[in-house]
Amino acid sequence: MIGPALLLLAAQPLPPALQFSAPPPAAPPAAAPLLFAPPTDRPMVYRVTTRRRARDGSMASYTLVYDLQWSRAGRGVRLAATLRAIESDAAPQVARAVTGMLDPLVGQPVTYLIAPDGSGITLVDPEALWQQVLGRAHDLGASAAQGEAKQMAGLLAALPPAEREKLATADVRALVAAANPAIEHGSPGRSVEQTGTLRTVTKSETAAVKAGAEGKEPIEIDTAWTIDTTTGLVVNERRRTWIATTGSDDRTLVEERIRALAAED
Repeated sequence: MIGPALLLLAAQPLPPALQFSAPPPAAPPAAAPLLFAPPTDRPMVYRVTTRRRARDGSMASYTLVYDLQWSRAGRGVRLAATLRAIESDAAPQVARAVTGMLDPLVGQPVTYLIAPDGSGITLVDPEALWQQVLGRAHDLGASAAQGEAKQMAGLLAALPPAEREKLATADVRALVAAANPAIEHGSPGRSVEQTGTLRTVTKSETAAVKAGAEGKEPIEIDTAWTIDTTTGLVVNERRRTWIATTGSDDRTLVEERIRALAAED
């Protein structure tokens, strides 16, 4: 599922204070793997929504809707993910500029192989996927009016194969709890609550990022995951990034990401 990653690259840039964020600290040791048993008897729907604040202060939403089908592949699991639709409440011309690169992927299944315990994810035939994406980026970038697309085409073409694989599998890793690097065991600001078969993990982080020539501005990141412990899948994730006001409790939401997984109606 490369779509959400491309949305983040293509959408309006974050405020300058967030463009120079320092690398995250090293993750603590991972927790023991969760049970991984995705349902192979029914299709599922995966909605990935990105909301970002534009320069005029408004929030624009982009939602990618995927159809998922899990199946057994030897001892492991095969996942076929098909981008069904792209939804946005942004102005039509803005939405087209952001999502245009994804149009060729609508209706095209992308296949992943996942290890039996959910710890490893491999994209099947990555070269074919990247040729589609790069071809579309090149077509958009050929127009003088599409400077952002031309810049993105250059960035994507320069990525080494390992980084392309990482980008293309990011949202599947987010979906499979055992492979999700963000759900860390024992990390600061992390709490866990179990209700029946659902486990809720929350984490709050703070960082200082560059703002202007000399100063730094604090940001706060709140993330909550809901994990179905019978399948090992993250059925909901909400990650919100705020710019905090120094010396005050005030803060401004600049980005929100919501991932939601459900059985097909």
